[in-house]
Amino acid sequence: MNISDSFFNSVLIPAGWRSLLKEELSREYMLNLQTFLAEETARGATVFPDHDNIFRAFAVTDYAKVRVVVLGQDPYHDVGQANGLSFAVKNGLKIPPSLRNIFKEIKNDLGCASPTASSLEGWAEQGVLLLNTVLTVRAHEAFSHRGRGWETFTEQVLKALNDRSDPVVFMLWGAPAQDKAKLVTRSHHFILRAPHPSPLSAHRGFFGCRHFSLANEFLEKCGRGSINWLATDTLTVSNP
Repeated sequence: MNISDSFFNSVLIPAGWRSLLKEELSREYMLNLQTFLAEETARGATVFPDHDNIFRAFAVTDYAKVRVVVLGQDPYHDVGQANGLSFAVKNGLKIPPSLRNIFKEIKNDLGCASPTASSLEGWAEQGVLLLNTVLTVRAHEAFSHRGRGWETFTEQVLKALNDRSDPVVFMLWGAPAQDKAKLVTRSHHFILRAPHPSPLSAHRGFFGCRHFSLANEFLEKCGRGSINWLATDTLTVSNP
């Protein structure tokens, strides 16, 4: 089984991403990553998210529709949490602290009720790419798949978005995400930096960063339309 069979064709990836990523998925570092993941499974380790959700961020938000990138670190590592979208968990689960703080900032920034649905599918469907820099993790071991090749892959994704002629908002939270700002070289994009929303750092500047209103102001000015940040579930609320 080659990398494109096991990773690329196993999920529905829209044509826009398919044309950009197919060659990348066949490179040696991705072949080595596939071997590593196979070895993880063979020795009995549990890997999150489920195989079919590894590339879910791309399946839900096509390349041509990306308006905002929210860059996380790696997937949640507890059972049932990781769903392939950064910061998101399945509706009905306990909302993780970082996502709870994101919702709190939305409430304070926009002067509205706090979102309640934790799946974040509504954001993804509106063009918010919920991307982690590392797309898999060993159960109960944060950052356990760091340095295995995912970072190279997701940097290529960011470079592809930098090449877009349509403006994109890049929300970079925390030092590792902010380090990726160097990949955004075209001046028509908009970079927003803040500390990570985790309880350890949210009070150091994430709270009060106003990224959600600032993103919408920029998108509206560019004629790309605003994001309905309250519509966190699969879209049932129309985008204003």
